[in-house]
Amino acid sequence: MKQLFLILLFTTFLLPLAAQSAGEPTAHLPKHEVRAAWLTTLYGLDWPRSQATTREGVRKQKAELIEILDRLKAANFNTVLFQARTRGDVFYRSKIEPFNSILTGKTGGDPGYDPLAFAIEECHKRGMECHAWMVSIPLGNRKHVASLGKTSVTKRKSAICVPYKQEYFLNPGHPQTKEYLMSLVREIIENYDVDGVHFDYLRYPENALRFPDTYDFRKYANGRNLAQWRRDNITEIIRYIYNKVKLLKPWVKVSTSPIGKYRDTSRYSSRGWNAFHTVYQDVQGWLGEGIQDQIYPMVYFRGNHFYPFVLDWQEQSNGRQVVPGLGIYFLDPSEGDWTLDEIERQMYFIRAHRLAGEAHFRTKYLMDNTQGVYDVLEGRFYIAPALQPAMPWIDNLPPAAPGRLTVAPQTGGYIHLSWTPATDNDTRNAPTYVVYGSNAYPVDTSNPENIIAQRVQGTEHIYAPILPWNTKKYFAVTAVDRCGNESEACSEAELRNFEL
Repeated sequence: MKQLFLILLFTTFLLPLAAQSAGEPTAHLPKHEVRAAWLTTLYGLDWPRSQATTREGVRKQKAELIEILDRLKAANFNTVLFQARTRGDVFYRSKIEPFNSILTGKTGGDPGYDPLAFAIEECHKRGMECHAWMVSIPLGNRKHVASLGKTSVTKRKSAICVPYKQEYFLNPGHPQTKEYLMSLVREIIENYDVDGVHFDYLRYPENALRFPDTYDFRKYANGRNLAQWRRDNITEIIRYIYNKVKLLKPWVKVSTSPIGKYRDTSRYSSRGWNAFHTVYQDVQGWLGEGIQDQIYPMVYFRGNHFYPFVLDWQEQSNGRQVVPGLGIYFLDPSEGDWTLDEIERQMYFIRAHRLAGEAHFRTKYLMDNTQGVYDVLEGRFYIAPALQPAMPWIDNLPPAAPGRLTVAPQTGGYIHLSWTPATDNDTRNAPTYVVYGSNAYPVDTSNPENIIAQRVQGTEHIYAPILPWNTKKYFAVTAVDRCGNESEACSEAELRNFEL
Protein backbone atom coordinates (compact mmCIF):
# COMPACT_ATOMS: atom_id res chain seq x y z
CA MET A 1 0.00 0.00 0.00
CA LYS A 2 2.91 2.34 0.69
CA GLN A 3 4.26 1.53 -2.77
CA LEU A 4 0.87 2.33 -4.32
CA PHE A 5 0.83 5.67 -2.50
CA LEU A 6 4.28 6.55 -3.85
CA ILE A 7 3.22 5.57 -7.37
CA LEU A 8 0.17 7.78 -7.12
CA LEU A 9 2.21 10.66 -5.73
CA PHE A 10 4.74 10.39 -8.53
CA THR A 11 2.28 10.08 -11.38
CA THR A 12 -0.16 12.64 -10.02
CA PHE A 13 2.26 15.43 -9.22
CA LEU A 14 5.86 14.76 -10.21
CA LEU A 15 5.41 13.18 -13.65
CA PRO A 16 3.57 16.16 -15.19
CA LEU A 17 6.16 18.56 -13.82
CA ALA A 18 9.01 16.45 -15.17
CA ALA A 19 7.41 16.25 -18.61
CA GLN A 20 6.77 19.99 -18.71
CA SER A 21 10.28 20.85 -17.57
CA ALA A 22 11.68 18.63 -20.28
CA GLY A 23 9.98 20.76 -22.90
CA GLU A 24 8.98 18.52 -25.79
CA PRO A 25 6.86 15.52 -24.68
CA THR A 26 7.92 13.54 -27.75
CA ALA A 27 9.68 10.81 -25.75
CA HIS A 28 6.38 9.98 -24.05
CA LEU A 29 4.33 9.70 -27.23
CA PRO A 30 2.99 6.17 -27.72
CA LYS A 31 2.71 4.84 -31.24
CA HIS A 32 -0.42 2.87 -30.34
CA GLU A 33 -3.11 4.63 -28.35
CA VAL A 34 -6.90 4.96 -28.39
CA ARG A 35 -7.83 8.65 -28.62
CA ALA A 36 -11.59 8.72 -28.52
CA ALA A 37 -14.39 11.24 -28.26
CA TRP A 38 -18.01 10.52 -27.41
CA LEU A 39 -20.13 12.29 -30.04
CA THR A 40 -23.53 12.72 -28.40
CA THR A 41 -26.57 12.95 -30.66
CA LEU A 42 -29.15 12.79 -27.85
CA TYR A 43 -31.01 16.13 -27.96
CA GLY A 44 -28.35 17.27 -30.44
CA LEU A 45 -25.96 17.90 -27.54
CA ASP A 46 -22.89 17.54 -29.77
CA TRP A 47 -24.56 17.16 -33.15
CA PRO A 48 -26.71 18.07 -35.08
CA ARG A 49 -27.59 21.73 -34.59
CA SER A 50 -29.69 22.11 -37.75
CA GLN A 51 -32.59 20.04 -39.07
CA ALA A 52 -32.51 18.10 -42.32
CA THR A 53 -35.86 19.12 -43.76
CA THR A 54 -34.57 20.59 -47.02
CA ARG A 55 -31.59 20.02 -49.29
CA GLU A 56 -29.91 22.99 -47.66
CA GLY A 57 -30.70 21.54 -44.25
CA VAL A 58 -29.13 18.22 -45.20
CA ARG A 59 -26.04 20.04 -46.49
CA LYS A 60 -25.73 22.05 -43.26
CA GLN A 61 -26.24 19.00 -41.07
CA LYS A 62 -23.53 17.11 -42.91
CA ALA A 63 -21.23 20.14 -42.87
CA GLU A 64 -21.58 20.41 -39.09
CA LEU A 65 -20.42 16.82 -38.69
CA ILE A 66 -17.58 17.30 -41.16
CA GLU A 67 -16.37 20.33 -39.20
CA ILE A 68 -16.30 18.27 -35.99
CA LEU A 69 -14.45 15.40 -37.64
CA ASP A 70 -11.95 17.75 -39.28
CA ARG A 71 -11.07 19.26 -35.92
CA LEU A 72 -10.77 15.85 -34.26
CA LYS A 73 -8.50 14.73 -37.09
CA ALA A 74 -6.40 17.91 -36.79
CA ALA A 75 -5.80 17.03 -33.12
CA ASN A 76 -4.85 13.44 -34.05
CA PHE A 77 -7.89 11.73 -32.56
CA ASN A 78 -8.37 8.27 -34.02
CA THR A 79 -11.70 7.03 -32.60
CA VAL A 80 -15.21 8.48 -32.75
CA LEU A 81 -17.92 6.94 -30.56
CA PHE A 82 -20.94 8.01 -32.61
CA GLN A 83 -24.25 7.76 -30.76
CA ALA A 84 -26.28 5.62 -33.14
CA ARG A 85 -29.08 4.65 -30.71
CA THR A 86 -30.42 6.93 -28.00
CA ARG A 87 -33.62 5.78 -26.26
CA GLY A 88 -35.61 3.51 -28.49
CA ASP A 89 -34.75 5.55 -31.60
CA VAL A 90 -31.78 5.61 -33.91
CA PHE A 91 -29.54 7.55 -36.30
CA TYR A 92 -29.44 5.02 -39.13
CA ARG A 93 -31.91 3.39 -41.52
CA SER A 94 -33.50 0.76 -39.33
CA LYS A 95 -36.35 -1.66 -39.89
CA ILE A 96 -36.70 -2.01 -36.12
CA GLU A 97 -36.67 1.46 -34.53
CA PRO A 98 -37.50 4.94 -35.89
CA PHE A 99 -35.20 7.83 -36.72
CA ASN A 100 -34.59 10.19 -33.80
CA SER A 101 -36.63 13.38 -34.04
CA ILE A 102 -33.60 15.67 -33.65
CA LEU A 103 -32.67 14.96 -37.27
CA THR A 104 -35.80 16.45 -38.82
CA GLY A 105 -37.96 17.71 -35.96
CA LYS A 106 -40.28 14.74 -36.41
CA THR A 107 -40.08 11.26 -34.91
CA GLY A 108 -39.26 8.80 -37.66
CA GLY A 109 -38.64 11.61 -40.12
CA ASP A 110 -36.24 10.57 -42.88
CA PRO A 111 -33.37 13.09 -43.10
CA GLY A 112 -32.70 12.18 -46.72
CA TYR A 113 -29.44 10.40 -45.97
CA ASP A 114 -28.09 7.83 -43.53
CA PRO A 115 -26.27 9.61 -40.67
CA LEU A 116 -24.39 6.53 -39.43
CA ALA A 117 -23.23 5.59 -42.93
CA PHE A 118 -22.12 9.17 -43.50
CA ALA A 119 -20.27 9.30 -40.16
CA ILE A 120 -18.46 6.03 -40.89
CA GLU A 121 -17.44 7.14 -44.38
CA GLU A 122 -16.16 10.51 -43.18
CA CYS A 123 -14.28 8.99 -40.23
CA HIS A 124 -12.58 6.47 -42.50
CA LYS A 125 -11.58 9.21 -44.93
CA ARG A 126 -9.70 10.80 -42.04
CA GLY A 127 -8.07 7.59 -40.84
CA MET A 128 -10.33 7.38 -37.78
CA GLU A 129 -12.38 4.47 -36.48
CA CYS A 130 -16.12 4.90 -36.04
CA HIS A 131 -17.90 2.90 -33.34
CA ALA A 132 -21.69 2.72 -33.10
CA TRP A 133 -22.51 3.93 -29.58
CA MET A 134 -25.79 2.38 -28.41
CA VAL A 135 -27.74 3.29 -25.29
CA SER A 136 -28.95 -0.15 -24.28
CA ILE A 137 -31.50 -0.52 -21.47
CA PRO A 138 -33.26 2.90 -20.95
CA LEU A 139 -36.14 3.69 -23.31
CA GLY A 140 -36.95 7.22 -22.12
CA ASN A 141 -39.63 8.90 -20.05
CA ARG A 142 -43.35 8.56 -20.64
CA LYS A 143 -43.53 11.63 -22.86
CA HIS A 144 -40.73 10.36 -25.08
CA VAL A 145 -42.20 6.86 -25.32
CA ALA A 146 -45.60 8.36 -26.21
CA SER A 147 -43.97 10.44 -28.96
CA LEU A 148 -42.75 7.25 -30.64
CA GLY A 149 -46.31 5.92 -30.87
CA LYS A 150 -46.71 2.49 -32.43
CA THR A 151 -43.02 2.40 -33.40
CA SER A 152 -41.95 2.27 -29.75
CA VAL A 153 -40.53 -1.02 -28.56
CA THR A 154 -42.87 -0.66 -25.57
CA LYS A 155 -45.74 -1.22 -28.02
CA ARG A 156 -44.12 -3.76 -30.32
CA LYS A 157 -42.32 -5.82 -27.64
CA SER A 158 -44.23 -4.96 -24.49
CA ALA A 159 -43.24 -8.23 -22.77
CA ILE A 160 -39.58 -7.14 -22.48
CA CYS A 161 -40.31 -3.56 -21.32
CA VAL A 162 -41.05 -2.33 -17.80
CA PRO A 163 -41.95 1.06 -16.28
CA TYR A 164 -39.85 2.31 -13.40
CA LYS A 165 -39.83 5.78 -11.80
CA GLN A 166 -41.61 7.58 -14.63
CA GLU A 167 -39.39 5.95 -17.27
CA TYR A 168 -39.40 2.79 -19.36
CA PHE A 169 -36.61 0.23 -19.54
CA LEU A 170 -35.85 -2.99 -21.30
CA ASN A 171 -35.99 -5.77 -18.72
CA PRO A 172 -32.54 -7.42 -18.43
CA GLY A 173 -34.15 -10.40 -16.68
CA HIS A 174 -36.31 -11.35 -19.65
CA PRO A 175 -34.59 -13.89 -21.94
CA GLN A 176 -35.81 -12.10 -25.09
CA THR A 177 -34.14 -8.79 -24.18
CA LYS A 178 -30.72 -9.95 -25.33
CA GLU A 179 -32.26 -11.15 -28.59
CA TYR A 180 -33.90 -7.78 -29.20
CA LEU A 181 -30.67 -5.87 -28.55
CA MET A 182 -28.80 -8.28 -30.81
CA SER A 183 -31.32 -7.66 -33.59
CA LEU A 184 -30.31 -3.98 -33.48
CA VAL A 185 -26.63 -4.87 -33.37
CA ARG A 186 -27.01 -7.31 -36.27
CA GLU A 187 -28.68 -4.60 -38.33
CA ILE A 188 -25.64 -2.39 -37.83
CA ILE A 189 -22.99 -5.08 -38.19
CA GLU A 190 -24.43 -6.49 -41.40
CA ASN A 191 -25.21 -3.18 -43.11
CA TYR A 192 -22.38 -0.87 -42.06
CA ASP A 193 -18.58 -0.98 -42.15
CA VAL A 194 -18.46 -0.04 -38.49
CA ASP A 195 -15.28 -0.60 -36.46
CA GLY A 196 -16.98 -1.25 -33.14
CA VAL A 197 -20.25 -1.43 -31.23
CA HIS A 198 -20.15 0.44 -27.94
CA PHE A 199 -22.80 -0.14 -25.26
CA ASP A 200 -23.81 2.57 -22.84
CA TYR A 201 -26.15 2.02 -19.90
CA LEU A 202 -25.98 -1.76 -20.24
CA ARG A 203 -26.93 -2.01 -16.60
CA TYR A 204 -29.80 -1.71 -14.18
CA PRO A 205 -30.91 1.72 -12.94
CA GLU A 206 -28.97 2.95 -9.92
CA ASN A 207 -29.87 1.30 -6.59
CA ALA A 208 -32.97 -0.20 -8.19
CA LEU A 209 -34.11 -2.42 -5.34
CA ARG A 210 -37.74 -2.00 -6.43
CA PHE A 211 -37.13 -2.51 -10.13
CA PRO A 212 -40.21 -4.49 -11.32
CA ASP A 213 -38.60 -7.83 -12.10
CA THR A 214 -40.02 -9.92 -9.23
CA TYR A 215 -41.89 -12.27 -11.56
CA ASP A 216 -38.79 -12.94 -13.68
CA PHE A 217 -36.64 -13.39 -10.58
CA ARG A 218 -38.93 -16.05 -9.18
CA LYS A 219 -39.09 -17.78 -12.55
CA TYR A 220 -35.43 -17.74 -13.56
CA ALA A 221 -33.29 -17.26 -10.41
CA ASN A 222 -32.66 -20.97 -9.80
CA GLY A 223 -31.48 -20.43 -6.25
CA ARG A 224 -29.42 -17.29 -6.84
CA ASN A 225 -30.01 -14.20 -4.75
CA LEU A 226 -31.40 -11.10 -6.43
CA ALA A 227 -28.07 -9.27 -6.80
CA GLN A 228 -26.27 -12.25 -8.34
CA TRP A 229 -29.18 -13.00 -10.65
CA ARG A 230 -29.21 -9.42 -11.92
CA ARG A 231 -25.43 -9.42 -12.49
CA ASP A 232 -25.77 -12.70 -14.36
CA ASN A 233 -28.53 -11.19 -16.52
CA ILE A 234 -26.30 -8.32 -17.65
CA THR A 235 -23.38 -10.70 -18.18
CA GLU A 236 -25.54 -13.02 -20.28
CA ILE A 237 -26.56 -10.10 -22.54
CA ILE A 238 -22.89 -9.15 -22.96
CA ARG A 239 -21.86 -12.76 -23.63
CA TYR A 240 -24.66 -13.37 -26.12
CA ILE A 241 -23.97 -10.20 -28.13
CA TYR A 242 -20.18 -10.59 -28.04
CA ASN A 243 -20.27 -14.14 -29.34
CA LYS A 244 -22.79 -13.28 -32.06
CA VAL A 245 -20.76 -10.28 -33.23
CA LYS A 246 -17.59 -12.38 -33.44
CA LEU A 247 -19.40 -14.91 -35.61
CA LEU A 248 -20.47 -12.15 -37.99
CA LYS A 249 -17.38 -9.92 -38.08
CA PRO A 250 -14.68 -10.87 -35.54
CA TRP A 251 -12.72 -7.66 -36.13
CA VAL A 252 -15.57 -5.43 -34.92
CA LYS A 253 -14.72 -4.29 -31.41
CA VAL A 254 -17.28 -4.85 -28.67
CA SER A 255 -17.06 -2.46 -25.73
CA THR A 256 -19.06 -0.93 -22.90
CA SER A 257 -18.85 2.20 -20.79
CA PRO A 258 -19.38 0.90 -17.24
CA ILE A 259 -19.67 2.90 -14.05
CA GLY A 260 -16.19 4.29 -13.32
CA LYS A 261 -15.47 2.32 -10.15
CA TYR A 262 -15.77 -1.45 -10.26
CA ARG A 263 -16.12 -1.86 -6.49
CA ASP A 264 -14.21 -0.84 -3.36
CA THR A 265 -10.45 -1.38 -3.56
CA SER A 266 -8.48 -2.66 -0.57
CA ARG A 267 -7.70 0.90 0.49
CA TYR A 268 -10.20 3.24 -1.17
CA SER A 269 -13.97 3.15 -0.83
CA SER A 270 -16.24 3.74 -3.80
CA ARG A 271 -18.63 5.40 -1.36
CA GLY A 272 -21.57 3.35 -2.50
CA TRP A 273 -21.18 4.19 -6.20
CA ASN A 274 -19.76 1.29 -8.16
CA ALA A 275 -20.50 -0.98 -11.09
CA PHE A 276 -20.70 -4.26 -9.17
CA HIS A 277 -23.17 -3.38 -6.40
CA THR A 278 -24.96 -0.24 -7.59
CA VAL A 279 -25.93 -1.22 -11.16
CA TYR A 280 -25.05 -4.97 -11.28
CA GLN A 281 -22.20 -4.83 -13.80
CA ASP A 282 -19.61 -7.56 -13.20
CA VAL A 283 -17.16 -5.92 -15.60
CA GLN A 284 -14.05 -7.63 -14.30
CA GLY A 285 -15.89 -10.90 -14.82
CA TRP A 286 -16.52 -9.90 -18.45
CA LEU A 287 -12.85 -9.12 -18.91
CA GLY A 288 -11.78 -12.37 -17.30
CA GLU A 289 -14.13 -14.34 -19.51
CA GLY A 290 -12.89 -12.47 -22.57
CA ILE A 291 -16.29 -11.16 -23.71
CA GLN A 292 -15.11 -7.57 -24.11
CA ASP A 293 -12.48 -6.17 -26.45
CA GLN A 294 -12.42 -2.77 -24.78
CA ILE A 295 -13.99 -1.07 -21.79
CA TYR A 296 -14.41 2.67 -21.38
CA PRO A 297 -15.05 3.08 -17.63
CA MET A 298 -16.60 6.47 -16.91
CA VAL A 299 -13.99 7.62 -14.41
CA TYR A 300 -15.35 11.15 -14.13
CA PHE A 301 -13.61 11.76 -10.81
CA ARG A 302 -10.57 13.44 -9.29
CA GLY A 303 -7.80 12.51 -6.88
CA ASN A 304 -8.17 9.24 -5.01
CA HIS A 305 -11.54 8.70 -6.67
CA PHE A 306 -9.67 8.41 -9.99
CA TYR A 307 -6.15 7.00 -9.73
CA PRO A 308 -6.58 3.83 -7.61
CA PHE A 309 -9.73 2.85 -9.47
CA VAL A 310 -8.05 3.25 -12.86
CA LEU A 311 -5.22 1.02 -11.63
CA ASP A 312 -7.81 -1.51 -10.46
CA TRP A 313 -9.31 -1.68 -13.95
CA GLN A 314 -5.89 -2.14 -15.52
CA GLU A 315 -4.79 -4.83 -13.09
CA GLN A 316 -7.91 -6.89 -13.87
CA SER A 317 -7.93 -6.26 -17.63
CA ASN A 318 -6.90 -9.78 -18.72
CA GLY A 319 -5.03 -8.19 -21.62
CA ARG A 320 -8.10 -6.37 -22.94
CA GLN A 321 -7.99 -2.66 -23.67
CA VAL A 322 -8.91 -0.33 -20.81
CA VAL A 323 -9.70 3.18 -22.07
CA PRO A 324 -10.68 5.44 -19.16
CA GLY A 325 -13.38 7.98 -19.91
CA LEU A 326 -12.32 11.45 -18.77
CA GLY A 327 -14.93 13.94 -17.59
CA ILE A 328 -13.78 16.99 -19.53
CA TYR A 329 -17.29 18.43 -19.16
CA PHE A 330 -16.33 19.29 -15.59
CA LEU A 331 -14.03 21.96 -17.04
CA ASP A 332 -17.16 23.97 -17.82
CA PRO A 333 -17.90 26.25 -14.83
CA SER A 334 -21.58 25.33 -15.07
CA GLU A 335 -20.72 21.63 -14.64
CA GLY A 336 -17.91 21.68 -12.06
CA ASP A 337 -14.94 23.51 -10.67
CA TRP A 338 -12.19 21.49 -12.36
CA THR A 339 -9.13 23.14 -13.82
CA LEU A 340 -7.28 21.88 -16.88
CA ASP A 341 -4.38 20.47 -14.88
CA GLU A 342 -6.77 17.81 -13.48
CA ILE A 343 -7.19 16.35 -16.97
CA GLU A 344 -3.49 16.71 -17.75
CA ARG A 345 -2.48 14.77 -14.63
CA GLN A 346 -4.95 12.04 -15.46
CA MET A 347 -3.58 11.69 -18.98
CA TYR A 348 0.02 11.53 -17.77
CA PHE A 349 -1.08 8.85 -15.30
CA ILE A 350 -2.81 6.81 -18.04
CA ARG A 351 0.31 6.87 -20.17
CA ALA A 352 2.67 6.15 -17.28
CA HIS A 353 0.72 2.98 -16.50
CA ARG A 354 0.37 1.97 -20.15
CA LEU A 355 -3.37 1.86 -20.43
CA ALA A 356 -4.76 1.64 -23.97
CA GLY A 357 -5.69 5.32 -24.19
CA GLU A 358 -8.48 7.62 -23.09
CA ALA A 359 -11.88 8.88 -24.22
CA HIS A 360 -13.25 12.38 -23.71
CA PHE A 361 -16.79 13.11 -22.64
CA ARG A 362 -17.94 14.89 -24.60
CA THR A 363 -17.20 16.37 -28.04
CA LYS A 364 -18.80 19.77 -27.40
CA TYR A 365 -16.15 20.65 -24.82
CA LEU A 366 -13.42 19.76 -27.29
CA MET A 367 -15.02 21.92 -29.97
CA ASP A 368 -15.50 24.78 -27.49
CA ASN A 369 -11.89 24.37 -26.35
CA THR A 370 -13.13 24.65 -22.77
CA GLN A 371 -10.29 25.97 -20.60
CA GLY A 372 -7.95 25.24 -23.54
CA VAL A 373 -8.47 21.46 -23.46
CA TYR A 374 -8.39 21.10 -27.25
CA ASP A 375 -5.24 23.20 -27.45
CA VAL A 376 -3.39 21.13 -24.87
CA LEU A 377 -4.37 17.88 -26.59
CA GLU A 378 -3.34 19.11 -30.02
CA GLY A 379 -0.19 20.86 -28.86
CA ARG A 380 1.13 18.57 -26.12
CA PHE A 381 -0.47 15.14 -25.82
CA TYR A 382 -1.50 14.35 -29.39
CA ILE A 383 1.22 16.10 -31.36
CA ALA A 384 1.75 13.04 -33.56
CA PRO A 385 -0.72 10.46 -34.89
CA ALA A 386 -1.28 7.14 -33.11
CA LEU A 387 -2.32 3.77 -34.47
CA GLN A 388 -4.97 1.59 -32.90
CA PRO A 389 -3.74 -1.00 -30.37
CA ALA A 390 -3.93 -4.52 -31.76
CA MET A 391 -6.36 -7.25 -30.68
CA PRO A 392 -4.13 -10.36 -30.57
CA TRP A 393 -6.88 -12.40 -28.87
CA ILE A 394 -8.81 -12.15 -32.16
CA ASP A 395 -5.94 -12.33 -34.66
CA ASN A 396 -2.20 -12.00 -34.06
CA LEU A 397 -0.91 -12.56 -37.59
CA PRO A 398 0.21 -9.39 -39.40
CA PRO A 399 -0.28 -9.01 -43.14
CA ALA A 400 2.56 -9.58 -45.56
CA ALA A 401 4.49 -6.42 -46.29
CA PRO A 402 3.54 -4.35 -49.33
CA GLY A 403 6.19 -4.15 -52.02
CA ARG A 404 7.91 -2.02 -54.66
CA LEU A 405 7.31 1.38 -53.14
CA THR A 406 7.85 4.17 -55.64
CA VAL A 407 7.89 7.90 -54.97
CA ALA A 408 7.52 10.59 -57.63
CA PRO A 409 7.15 14.37 -57.40
CA GLN A 410 4.19 16.04 -59.08
CA THR A 411 3.43 19.61 -60.04
CA GLY A 412 2.14 21.85 -57.29
CA GLY A 413 4.40 20.36 -54.63
CA TYR A 414 2.52 17.06 -54.40
CA ILE A 415 4.24 13.70 -54.02
CA HIS A 416 2.79 10.49 -55.40
CA LEU A 417 3.51 7.21 -53.63
CA SER A 418 2.49 3.82 -54.94
CA TRP A 419 3.17 0.21 -53.95
CA THR A 420 2.04 -3.32 -54.66
CA PRO A 421 -0.69 -4.70 -52.39
CA ALA A 422 -0.15 -6.69 -49.22
CA THR A 423 -2.02 -9.87 -48.41
CA ASP A 424 -3.59 -10.94 -45.13
CA ASN A 425 -4.74 -14.20 -43.59
CA ASP A 426 -8.26 -12.74 -43.33
CA THR A 427 -9.31 -12.60 -46.97
CA ARG A 428 -12.59 -10.81 -46.15
CA ASN A 429 -10.76 -7.52 -45.59
CA ALA A 430 -8.01 -6.02 -47.69
CA PRO A 431 -5.34 -4.47 -45.45
CA THR A 432 -5.11 -0.71 -45.17
CA TYR A 433 -1.77 1.08 -45.18
CA VAL A 434 0.31 3.39 -43.02
CA VAL A 435 2.61 5.83 -44.81
CA TYR A 436 5.76 7.02 -43.02
CA GLY A 437 8.14 9.79 -43.99
CA SER A 438 11.46 11.01 -42.61
CA ASN A 439 14.60 12.90 -43.53
CA ALA A 440 16.68 10.14 -41.95
CA TYR A 441 17.44 6.77 -43.50
CA PRO A 442 16.18 4.22 -42.74
CA VAL A 443 12.73 5.53 -41.85
CA ASP A 444 12.01 4.79 -38.19
CA THR A 445 8.53 3.27 -38.28
CA SER A 446 8.49 2.97 -34.48
CA ASN A 447 8.38 6.76 -34.17
CA PRO A 448 4.78 8.06 -34.44
CA GLU A 449 6.07 11.46 -35.54
CA ASN A 450 6.98 9.83 -38.85
CA ILE A 451 3.38 8.80 -39.60
CA ILE A 452 2.10 10.78 -42.57
CA ALA A 453 -1.17 8.92 -43.14
CA GLN A 454 -2.98 5.88 -41.82
CA ARG A 455 -5.90 3.71 -42.89
CA VAL A 456 -5.00 4.41 -46.51
CA GLN A 457 -7.14 2.28 -48.81
CA GLY A 458 -5.79 1.13 -52.15
CA THR A 459 -2.14 1.13 -53.17
CA GLU A 460 -1.34 4.78 -53.66
CA HIS A 461 -1.29 7.99 -51.69
CA ILE A 462 -0.84 11.65 -52.55
CA TYR A 463 1.34 13.39 -49.97
CA ALA A 464 0.86 17.15 -49.77
CA PRO A 465 3.40 18.74 -47.39
CA ILE A 466 1.95 21.66 -45.44
CA LEU A 467 5.11 23.63 -46.21
CA PRO A 468 7.49 22.74 -49.06
CA TRP A 469 10.58 22.89 -46.85
CA ASN A 470 9.00 20.28 -44.54
CA THR A 471 8.92 17.72 -47.35
CA LYS A 472 10.26 14.36 -46.27
CA LYS A 473 13.06 12.73 -48.22
CA TYR A 474 12.55 9.03 -47.39
CA PHE A 475 9.32 7.03 -47.24
CA ALA A 476 8.11 3.64 -46.06
CA VAL A 477 4.73 1.88 -46.10
CA THR A 478 3.30 -0.87 -43.89
CA ALA A 479 0.05 -2.84 -44.06
CA VAL A 480 -2.39 -3.10 -41.15
CA ASP A 481 -5.26 -5.56 -40.77
CA ARG A 482 -8.62 -4.88 -39.10
CA CYS A 483 -7.30 -6.23 -35.78
CA GLY A 484 -4.43 -3.73 -35.70
CA ASN A 485 -1.59 -6.07 -36.67
CA GLU A 486 1.07 -4.20 -38.64
CA SER A 487 3.37 -5.73 -41.24
CA GLU A 488 7.03 -5.12 -41.77
CA ALA A 489 7.78 -2.01 -43.81
CA CYS A 490 8.43 -2.28 -47.50
CA SER A 491 11.79 -0.99 -48.69
CA GLU A 492 12.28 2.71 -48.06
CA ALA A 493 12.08 4.89 -51.16
CA GLU A 494 13.91 8.16 -51.67
CA LEU A 495 12.38 11.28 -53.16
CA ARG A 496 14.60 12.69 -55.91
CA ASN A 497 14.48 15.67 -58.23
CA PHE A 498 11.91 17.47 -56.12
CA GLU A 499 11.41 21.09 -57.09
CA LEU A 500 9.28 23.71 -55.36
